[in-house]
Amino acid sequence: MSNTQTDPILDGLSLEQKASLTSGADFWTTKAVSGVPSIMLTDGPHGVRKQEEGSDHLGLSGSIPTTCFPPAVGLGSTFDVELLERVGVALGEEARAESVGVLLGPGINIKRSPLCGRNFEYISEDPLVSGVLGSALVRGLQSQGVGASLKHFAANNQEADRMRVSADIDERPLREIYLRGFQRVVEQEQPWTVMCSYNKINGVYASQDSWLLNTVLRDDWGFDGLVVSDWGAVSDRVAALAAGLDLEMPSTNGRTDAEIVAAVRAGELDESVVDTAAGRVAELVRKAVAGASDTPYDRDAHHGIAREAAAASIVLLKNDDAVLPLATDASVVVIGELGQNARYQGAGSSQVNPTRLDNALDSIRELTGAEVPFAAGYTTDGTDSVELAQEAVALAATAGTVLLFLGVPADQESEGFDRTDIELPATQLTLLDAVVAANPRTVVVLSNGGVVRLSGFADRVPAIVEGWLLGQAGGSAVAQMLYGVTNPSGRLTETIPVRLQDSPAFLDFGGENGHARYSEGLFVGYRWYDARDIAVSYAFGHGLSYTTFAYSDATATVDADGVTVRVTVTNTGARDGAEVVQVYSSLAASSVVRAPRSLAGFSKVFLVAGESREVQVTVRREDLAYWETRIGGWVVEGGEYLFEVGASSRDFRATAQVAIEGDLVLSPLNAESTMGEILANPIAGPIVMQTLAGASGEGAGLMADPSVFKMMASIPIARLAMFPGVDIDMEQLDQLFAAANAAQG
Repeated sequence: MSNTQTDPILDGLSLEQKASLTSGADFWTTKAVSGVPSIMLTDGPHGVRKQEEGSDHLGLSGSIPTTCFPPAVGLGSTFDVELLERVGVALGEEARAESVGVLLGPGINIKRSPLCGRNFEYISEDPLVSGVLGSALVRGLQSQGVGASLKHFAANNQEADRMRVSADIDERPLREIYLRGFQRVVEQEQPWTVMCSYNKINGVYASQDSWLLNTVLRDDWGFDGLVVSDWGAVSDRVAALAAGLDLEMPSTNGRTDAEIVAAVRAGELDESVVDTAAGRVAELVRKAVAGASDTPYDRDAHHGIAREAAAASIVLLKNDDAVLPLATDASVVVIGELGQNARYQGAGSSQVNPTRLDNALDSIRELTGAEVPFAAGYTTDGTDSVELAQEAVALAATAGTVLLFLGVPADQESEGFDRTDIELPATQLTLLDAVVAANPRTVVVLSNGGVVRLSGFADRVPAIVEGWLLGQAGGSAVAQMLYGVTNPSGRLTETIPVRLQDSPAFLDFGGENGHARYSEGLFVGYRWYDARDIAVSYAFGHGLSYTTFAYSDATATVDADGVTVRVTVTNTGARDGAEVVQVYSSLAASSVVRAPRSLAGFSKVFLVAGESREVQVTVRREDLAYWETRIGGWVVEGGEYLFEVGASSRDFRATAQVAIEGDLVLSPLNAESTMGEILANPIAGPIVMQTLAGASGEGAGLMADPSVFKMMASIPIARLAMFPGVDIDMEQLDQLFAAANAAQG
C-alpha cells in the first residue's frame, strides 16, 4: 500500500478502532479489529524466541525450543552472503511454522565501542559489512513470507541509560557510519518493518523524530513498510504517531489509544495521520497472513545449518608453527569449564531455547574416538577455583597440546548494561599463566560476545581461536575446526585493540547527564586506528586459514554504476579453503576529511588446493560517496582512487588505481561565499574572473600574484570588497548570485 493511499478496510472502522490498531494487544501480538486479524511479532534475531503459553508479562521467561543459530557477532565474521541468506530462510521457516508473522531482527547497529553490552547482537564496526550481510538475512527471512524488523533504528550504540540517552552525532558520521547500513537494507530489501530505538538522536527521541522516520527513512530511502517501536520506546504516543511511528509495542491496555482519540477530537492531531498508521498495520497483517503456514521444519537439517554457520564464524587469529589442525591421535587435554558447558549466546531478549546443544568436549571425544582428559580449571559463577586450577595445571603438564577454553561470563555481557572493561576474568588469566608455564603448547579457544584484550598473552601462546558465541552447534563446529575437518574461514568484523584506551570512543563512551557525544566522528573502528596509526592486536578483516592464498593482477575499471575490481587469487597451500577478498578505497587528494581507507566491497571465494580464479568485486558508485553537508546529499568526489586488495585492513596483496569522474557540487552563492567557491561556479565564476581580469590599479596587482590569489580564495567576497584597492560592486554581484542560484536549481 502506498504511504498516501487510504486502505479500504479502514472505511468501516471508527476512530477508536483505527487508533487501537496502532498498539499491541499484549506483549507479542497486534490487536484484531473488524477485518484485520491479530498477528504475532517475536524476538529474534538469531532464533525464534516464541514464549510458551502463560509466560511472564515482561516477555523474558521460557520459550519453545527452536534452533539457536550463531548470534550476529558470529554471523558477521563469516563474510558469507549466501550462507546468511540460507540462515535467514531457516529462520523464516521456523517462524512460519510457529505462526510468527514478524521476527524482530536483524540488528545492524555499528559497534562504536567494544564496551557495548549488546555487541553480540550486531554485525560489525563497518557499515558496508552490516548493510550487505543484514540485507542477506532480511532477504532470506522474507522469502518465507515472514517479515523482518530491521533494528535498532538508529544510533543505539550503548546500553547505559539506553531509554533516555541522546546520541549526539554530527551530520556526516550520522549519515556515513550510523545510518548507511540501514539505508542499504531498506533500499535493497524493503524489510516489512523497521524498529525504532529507545534513545534520542541529537536530543530527539527516535520514536518522535519525524526527520528520522519520515524525511530519511521514507522520503530519502523510499521505505514503504511499517515502523514499530522497540518494546517500551515510546515517550509520547501522540507525538510519535505524528512523527511516523506506526505501531507501539507492547500493549498499554488502551491508555495511549485513548490519548490518540482525544488528540484527534481536540483538533491536535489530524485523523489522516491515524488512517496512515492504521493502514500500514493492516497491510503488514495482510502480508503476514498471506505468508502463514503450519509446515513443519526439519530440526536436524537446521542444526546442520547452524553448525555450518558456526564453523564459518570461527576466526583463527594465530597459528604459529602450524599447531593446528590437530591429528586425531594427538596427545591432547581439554581445560576450561566453557569447554564442557558452552556459552553460545548473549543474555537478554534474544535468548533462544535451543532444540539441542553441542559442547566442545563431547564433540572432541566423539571425533577422536578417545576419552580426552578434562579439567574445569575455573567456575563460571565467580566462586573460588584454586583447587580446580591446581588440577588443571597438573593435567596440562601431561599432554602434548592443551586446548584451553576461556571466555566472558554471561553476567558480564547482556542487553541492558554495558561492559566495564574488555578483560577476561582474573581467575581465567591466572589459570592461563599457570597452564602456559606447565605446557607452552597451549591453544586458547575463546567464547565471547565482544572483543577481549589479548595483548597480555598473545605472544606467549602459539595459537588463538576466536570462537565468539556460536549458537547451539558451536561445540561441534569448534571441534571440527580444531581437527581440520573444516578449514577456518572467519574474518574479524571488528578490530581487536591492544588496550581499551586505544579505542575510538574511550573518552566519552556512555556519556554524562543524558548525552553521549560521538566526538570521534567518522573515525570508528579501523578508520580510527589507521588515521591515528595506532598498533592493534588484530586488524579488521584478519583471519587465518590452514592454507595460504596469493593475490596478483589487480585491475579496476569504471562504469556508470561504479568500479569493478578484478584480482587473481590462488590457493597456494595443500588444503582446500575459503578466502575473503577485501577491497578498500582511498582518495589521497580529497577536499573533505576522510579515513585513510574504507572497505568498499568484499567477496568470499572457495578454492581447492592449487586452484587460481579471477575474483570480481563490484564497488557501487554510491559506496564511494560522502555526505556533503552544504547541499544535504551524497557526492562522489572526482579524482584518482586507490583500491587496495587484500586479507585485512592492514594486509594488502595487490593494488589498482583508476580515475573517477566526480559529481558537480554547487553551493548556493551569497555575500559570504568565498572567492574559491564563486570561481568554481560555472555561471558566476567566469563572469567574476573576467571582471577581475579587467580590473586596474592595486586590485589587479593583487590578483595577478598567484600566492596572493590563492590566499584570496578563502576570503568571503563581502570581506574582500572592503579591502583597499579592490573594486567590487556588491549589488551587481548579488544579482549575479541570484541568477546563478536559480540556474542550478
